Amino acid sequence: MSATETLTLSEIEDLAFKALVAAGTSEENARPLAVATAMTEADGVASHGLAYVPIYAGHVDCGKVDGKAVPQLSTPRPSVVAVDAATGFAHAAIDKGFEALIPLAREQGIAALAVNNSYNCGVLGVHTQRLAQAGLMGIGFTNAPASIAPSGGAKPVVGTNPFSIAAPGEDGEARVLIDQSASTIAKSEVMKHSREGKPVPEGWVLDAEGKPTTDPDAGLKGSMVPSGGYKGVGIALMVEMMAAAMTGATLGTVASPFSGPVGGPPKTGQFFIAIDPAATSGGAFADRMTALVASIREQDGGRLPGDGRAKARVRAASEGVAVNSATLEKIRALL
Repeated sequence: MSATETLTLSEIEDLAFKALVAAGTSEENARPLAVATAMTEADGVASHGLAYVPIYAGHVDCGKVDGKAVPQLSTPRPSVVAVDAATGFAHAAIDKGFEALIPLAREQGIAALAVNNSYNCGVLGVHTQRLAQAGLMGIGFTNAPASIAPSGGAKPVVGTNPFSIAAPGEDGEARVLIDQSASTIAKSEVMKHSREGKPVPEGWVLDAEGKPTTDPDAGLKGSMVPSGGYKGVGIALMVEMMAAAMTGATLGTVASPFSGPVGGPPKTGQFFIAIDPAATSGGAFADRMTALVASIREQDGGRLPGDGRAKARVRAASEGVAVNSATLEKIRALL
């Protein structure tokens, strides 16, 4: 078992913030990314948390992402917000967009945010969760460099392309949080196995010839297995249309990898839809959600999407998070 060190959530945020600033990121861009890193660790998604900070730092250094970018906001239509991330971190661009999106959705009933010229936004559910915490139904899409081949093909054309939807609860938290990629597993999990020299389970990846493999490196040179076969490809295409075509961002087929120093800024995109349930449900939203959730909770062993993350979040708030010591060593070396 790998050695670990337990950190509080504030210590995780502080460490990520200091490392990102030391790597050449402005404080304005480092803070939302550090906050999201702590939220991600709290949710138990270690593959997207502190383990990514050395990658972020390396990408600032090589120019794959502009750590000092200043996102530019515009409102092309009354209920539409657009943010040009200027090849900077997605988190700062999304933060700026949400400042306008949330009040606009409350005013109009529904509003959209399109982000382009962006970078990896980490765990998409972190962002939709924030919309739910604001009392809105939050729907999000983000595209990624191509890693899934079409049905019947072997050459990747779309990324793992996650989508997320978070429903607000009366306690100010997300009542239901769905956050899933179009692949059987997130690509970052394969990258994590590669870094640690561990084989991946069967059914995660295919090699360059389209054959199943447990070698993570062969899988990273090949393609990801879509979740549910052709249905997963359909989800990936849907997300590509929303996050790239609808925002004017770069398609996954030409976006540079989120890993490694080669290729320049990926210039991918994110798209969010925020809806005020009061504007569409006639006041029935809370009751319908209560009944829907109860239909699952009343079943012995029944679980809602997001239950695991919610439990991890509660535990992390009181007990902290066990972080891989090797990861911490890499991050502290940046300071």
